[in-house]
Amino acid sequence: MSGHSKWSSIKHKKAIKDAKRGKQFTKFIKEITVAARMGGGDINANPRLRTAVTTARENSMPNDNIERAIKKGTGELEGTTYEEVNYEGYGPGGVAIMASVLTDNRNRTVAELRRLFEKHGGNMGAAGCVAWMFHKRGVLTIDKDKADEERLMEVALDAGADDVADQGSTFEVVTAPDHFEAVKTALANAGIATSGAEITMVPENTVSLSGKDAEHVMKLLEELDDHDDTQSVASNAVFSQEELERLSA
Repeated sequence: MSGHSKWSSIKHKKAIKDAKRGKQFTKFIKEITVAARMGGGDINANPRLRTAVTTARENSMPNDNIERAIKKGTGELEGTTYEEVNYEGYGPGGVAIMASVLTDNRNRTVAELRRLFEKHGGNMGAAGCVAWMFHKRGVLTIDKDKADEERLMEVALDAGADDVADQGSTFEVVTAPDHFEAVKTALANAGIATSGAEITMVPENTVSLSGKDAEHVMKLLEELDDHDDTQSVASNAVFSQEELERLSA
């Protein structure tokens, strides 16, 4: 689990920078559009849409953009049709990687992601090659200075969380996807601020990396995440605190 937390923390900081230049807004629009297309435009009756809209609002996306994306999804406005695809592969050191994308051109996207894997010493695999190592989970990250561990555990577990783990400088609350919104709301009502909250793929087992393998995997994860079609990236890589400090320098 700690491997996910470390990458998620880095990704969260990077997402803030991306939002400033509009890249994240495009990704939010795609997710909102697809969620509305699949489950309808009522956020109270569509959990996926509710999560997407909440995330967009938390990142200061204007309500007009959100409303247009919903209407494109429900067909009230003309819009692009996106296809959901998961791409899987391996990075250096045998690390398993999954990239979830929304694309209007599958051939273009798969070719571009394959080049990224190969550029950093990895390779894209067939569908299902690493998916069995991951499970979909809701993950909420809380900075240690924002919550008392005992109180956090009480609130999170009472709201339906599966686990609360100590990840060094943060706590990580893990939930079933169906309980994600309830746990997130309970934390907010208890005055416990989250520094990150997402439904993502969490690995069963992890691979520890150092040196060149760590450098290449980190670059690969960053570039996959930065791709316009990518909505989320999951990996079973674990970076030690020393490696993270070196890679972030």
